[in-house]
Amino acid sequence: MSEIITCDGCGVHIQTADPNALGYAPAAALEKETVVCKRCFRLKHYNEVQDVELTDDDFLKILNTIGGTDSLIVKIVDIFDFNGSWLPGLHRFAGKNPVLLIGNKSDLLPKSVKKERVIHWMRHEASQLGLKPIDVLLTSASEGKAIRDAADAIEHYRNGRDVYVVGCTNVGKSTFINRIIQEITGEGDIITTSHFPGTTLDMIEIPLSDGHALIDTPGIINRHQMAHFVDKENLKYLLPKKEIKPKVFQLNEEQTLFFGGLARFDYLSGGRRSFICHLSNEIDIHRTKLEKADALYENHAGELLKPAGHGGAPLEFVRQEWTVKEAKTDIVFSGLGWITVNEPGAKVAAYVPKGAAVTLRKSLI
Repeated sequence: MSEIITCDGCGVHIQTADPNALGYAPAAALEKETVVCKRCFRLKHYNEVQDVELTDDDFLKILNTIGGTDSLIVKIVDIFDFNGSWLPGLHRFAGKNPVLLIGNKSDLLPKSVKKERVIHWMRHEASQLGLKPIDVLLTSASEGKAIRDAADAIEHYRNGRDVYVVGCTNVGKSTFINRIIQEITGEGDIITTSHFPGTTLDMIEIPLSDGHALIDTPGIINRHQMAHFVDKENLKYLLPKKEIKPKVFQLNEEQTLFFGGLARFDYLSGGRRSFICHLSNEIDIHRTKLEKADALYENHAGELLKPAGHGGAPLEFVRQEWTVKEAKTDIVFSGLGWITVNEPGAKVAAYVPKGAAVTLRKSLI
């Protein structure tokens, strides 16, 4: 039986087979006196924290651990995919610990959107989902916007305690932590020791000046995020990199919009009206007649309608139907974007891959 080698940094079992999986180190690294996984190596030498993926059971273990501590929890959500990047049940596991809610990727929202409105909206949505955060902030980690405000808020609310940063995959949590490290320490190389305290769950502790720590937890997989239905190379279509440009469609009854090959929207009845689509600029929106929609998808998923499922295959769609009852309602395709319906009375149907989520909410914009 081969010897099990663990990472000197975080305690995870070392493996040399899959560079993208937990605990990877190149085979040559095993000859060294101190063996660290790729993630700890990047942290030590480049001050970069990288996401890893865990199972649901691992996630529950982490949440239970955090609930038993006396700490500040910083919850990062993707403001472009608020519901898809929400961690369900966090309020139950937080114990008595305060939660600071940070909406990242604010740079993706159209510039016309008022920051105060988004923060008010986030607070309301969080409350509906069972969480009453101690404060709500908006940041753009990729552009470094409002990172100093976030660092100040963390310092204020932690009250000399440890800080746990939690979030789903693809919310920009690692970029956020790297920016915070930079902000707190300046340009210097903060982590010079060879040992980072941690656990086999791959939590990484970044020491703070008062003997406490900022603790990075792994990126949690939310199964209903759209990102899990496409090949890795197609994530670029889903995850916007710059400000989204709303696209307005004037639809007649019984017309259909396809969002690439990933989702479908049918306008059934309610007279001619406008629908405003907020999606990544990379996703092509294709309009057709309702009667032709099934055949179009079957024949052109992965080609004209792309991206589609793994290997370009058509996805198994699930259909939901509503009559929009309130003015200014968003129909949200988790991980993809949303359609704003300004006037009530439209009868619509939405199709998303089986397991993905589509919901209605009060309009964000």
